[in-house]
Amino acid sequence: MSEGPLLAAFSAGEAVAAAAVLLALTAAGLFAVARLVRRSGRSADERMAALVSELDRRTKEIRDELVLVLDREQEQNRRARVLGELTASIDLDEVLRRTLDAAGTVPGADAAHVSVVTPGGDAIVRAVGLSESEVDDVQLGPAPTGRRVRLLAVSYDARADTDEHPVETALALPLRTGESTIGLLTVFSRTPGRVFSPTDVAAAEDLASRAGPAIENACRYHEARRLADIDSHTGLHNRRYFHETLAREVSRSQRYERPLALIVFDLDDFKEINDRLGHLAGDTVLGQVGERVRGVVRSSDIACRVGGDEFGVILPESTLEDAEGLCERLKSHMTLQPIPQAGRLQISAGIAGLRPQDDAISIFERADDALYRAKEAGKGRIAVATTAIGRAAAEAAPSAISRIKREEG
Repeated sequence: MSEGPLLAAFSAGEAVAAAAVLLALTAAGLFAVARLVRRSGRSADERMAALVSELDRRTKEIRDELVLVLDREQEQNRRARVLGELTASIDLDEVLRRTLDAAGTVPGADAAHVSVVTPGGDAIVRAVGLSESEVDDVQLGPAPTGRRVRLLAVSYDARADTDEHPVETALALPLRTGESTIGLLTVFSRTPGRVFSPTDVAAAEDLASRAGPAIENACRYHEARRLADIDSHTGLHNRRYFHETLAREVSRSQRYERPLALIVFDLDDFKEINDRLGHLAGDTVLGQVGERVRGVVRSSDIACRVGGDEFGVILPESTLEDAEGLCERLKSHMTLQPIPQAGRLQISAGIAGLRPQDDAISIFERADDALYRAKEAGKGRIAVATTAIGRAAAEAAPSAISRIKREEG
């Protein structure tokens, strides 16, 4: 038996000891032969040189094999650590990130992609090592649902738009939890002619079997949090989510010096609707408001019911002009079609843009003060916050009222 297969059977610590013993035995045997050679006559020097050369060669082989064993052991330890971390969090983004990190330990993997469907029906996609165009070009779509499908091996002919060598092959595995398939994990290789070996497949299957339950738990937690953040009457985010998100977005915008705008609006004469038609009719109106708001806001905007008939829309990466444009569209959409019994809805709104000295409280107060001024000036109006905080300051600056816009028609 050669040293390579022998050392491969040991752990890293055992391999070091085994290599030392083999090296000692090899050296002892070669030097014993060398002593005999010295007695053999004229060609002793030549034979001694050959023996020393052989000793050097055997020593290098053992050293190289030992390096491979140690590298293998380190990779196995890293893989075990990464796999163990999959269940250390129930935050969905964190679990997906750790799944992609673990996919990087699969032999031959240069990139990875994971797609899951939450219990609420949301499709979530994350990738590492792939450009945006590659994600569109090489992802395999929905996970196969057949229980017999264990994995898919795919070869790519097209060349993706990337500075790196394009993706050549992929190994995709369904993420399963019991009888259900919740997503698909795919690892990609950029190596020309790469074929995933049975060892590679086993490593990927081990990862998928561990990642599936971890992702399912995180998805359930994600869905529970989502439902806890949703207002039952409007389907928009609720008050708690609004204030948490506003604080986070203000902090992010301040840190990176990015624009942020806030709209606060309420329904004109909503109390009269409740008094005249009852609270069930009022709940119907709130539901219509939520539906119409969702039909106008952008995917990046965060629309919330702040309380009663008051609503807030957080606009990341947006200026006052962006907010005014969205506010005008909201007004138009609200009046587009009357609600049975309640008639046409009108809103009054206040808008504020983030200033360097603002925090979440001050920007909300300024937008709310602007809403108060809009209500004071009449119905169906929009007011832009002044640079000062507080109603007294606003009243001391009557020129700001000129920013109030009357509803056309």
